[in-house]
Amino acid sequence: MTYSETINYLFSLLPAYHRVGKPAYKGNLDNTLRLDSFFGHPHLKFRTVHVAGTNGKGSVSHMTASVLQEAGYRTGLYTSPHLKDFRERIRIDGGMIEEEEVIRFVEEHDGLIRDVRPSFFELTVAMAFDYFARKKVDVAVIEVGMGGRLDSTNIITPELSVITNIGHDHMEFLGSTLAAVAGEKAGIIKKGVPVIIGETQKETEGVFRQEAGEKDAPVVFADSRFRCRLGRVLPDSMMRRYTLTGLADGISMKGETPLGGSVQKKNIQTVAAVVEALSAGFGLTREHFLKGVAAVVTNTGLMGRWQVLSRSPLTVCDTGHNREGLEYVVRQLKTADKDKLHIVLGFVNDKDLGSVLPLFPRDALYYFTRASVPRALDEQLLKAEAARYGLAGEAFHSVQAAVHAARAAAGPHDMIFIGGSTFVVAEAL
Repeated sequence: MTYSETINYLFSLLPAYHRVGKPAYKGNLDNTLRLDSFFGHPHLKFRTVHVAGTNGKGSVSHMTASVLQEAGYRTGLYTSPHLKDFRERIRIDGGMIEEEEVIRFVEEHDGLIRDVRPSFFELTVAMAFDYFARKKVDVAVIEVGMGGRLDSTNIITPELSVITNIGHDHMEFLGSTLAAVAGEKAGIIKKGVPVIIGETQKETEGVFRQEAGEKDAPVVFADSRFRCRLGRVLPDSMMRRYTLTGLADGISMKGETPLGGSVQKKNIQTVAAVVEALSAGFGLTREHFLKGVAAVVTNTGLMGRWQVLSRSPLTVCDTGHNREGLEYVVRQLKTADKDKLHIVLGFVNDKDLGSVLPLFPRDALYYFTRASVPRALDEQLLKAEAARYGLAGEAFHSVQAAVHAARAAAGPHDMIFIGGSTFVVAEAL
């Protein structure tokens, strides 16, 4: 098989949550444990950092991997979903897994795949762990897919567990309250393993403290250790300045980040706490932190986080897709320097539109669309629902058509935003 044939084969054979939603969800680790046993428990052959959370876990995972790379470690990085190429999910020192490796894995283990019938996510976790072990990485940063307790990645015992925050996402699987969601994500906390919580939230703080206490896991809340203030975007640059201050000693350091979104201040605080926790075991320094944050895009290939696609008109995409993530995005849109705002918007069909559409500005011009995945919400239905909240625009049958229309209508001093769904951003890229 060719690479594209291999990926199409996996999509046709295995249920993928990012494409079909609920039918792909597995409420146990049976398949994961079976695959892990078959491959000889590869996750035991390298050190790991485990990252969960509702928002920011992708950015935190990439920045942590970038810092470890700057410190000279051969670093694996497992994230999901991908934006343009399946191979984005599995990287070593920023380089994606080779097409030939994906083909080989599927062809050699086709019988196993057909016998176990894992979900797409379960298989990709097995592929990643096997690849990292065979390529002898020193350490791998592993991003949780959904939740934590029953996530396929949760067979690892990491050097450090990280939970960025808790928000309103996947609540049909994880629980109807933030405390219930926190309980599922707290499932990655292991006995005696330190845990970093990115954000102190009154609904969830007690859940994490109780779980950490029961597991004898030292717990640190990043926002009680560090405060990050974002500065301006540097002229003729994709970089944004920030100042990070240690709350215990008052010492500040200045750095730059290519991630322009205002939400990144919380992620930088979390990564600072991660680096502090790993400093003894990995020899991480302030310079490793500053260089890793600054070089995260070039080191790890991170995309889709307030990513500037063009300057005239200013065109930005962002993968924020739940209420908490979109609150930051919309706040930044409202304060951006622009004449008219054009928004290319699409969602998945299980999104609680009542929780996100009221966030968006009524004075923008909307281009309602759908990504080419089975989970995508019909653009006409989105247009009708958006009208209930005073959001006006036209519907387009594809992301490409919507973006083209926005670019045709926008003046040089206007702004175009593309988002609402990871899959809309993926097709725009």
